[in-house]
Amino acid sequence: MPEHATTLQLIGVAVLGAAAVVWAVVVLRLLRRAGRRTVARRSTAPLPALPRQTRVGPSRESVELTPAEQDAFAGLVRHLANG
Repeated sequence: MPEHATTLQLIGVAVLGAAAVVWAVVVLRLLRRAGRRTVARRSTAPLPALPRQTRVGPSRESVELTPAEQDAFAGLVRHLANG
């Protein structure tokens, strides 16, 4: 036992080490379980629990800027790029 470490510090290190080992075991089990599920799921829909998304809403719009607006925007971009 190191002379400069208290008993509580040594217990803390041991608890943290045990927690790290438990965490690693749990993560490995979850990854293995997820790996088995993805192999089985590849033959079906990508995410069967979620409905297929459809595009709703207005179509994309664009607006032409005037030369003054283009210059103002370019100035703003330069100002933001310089810091």
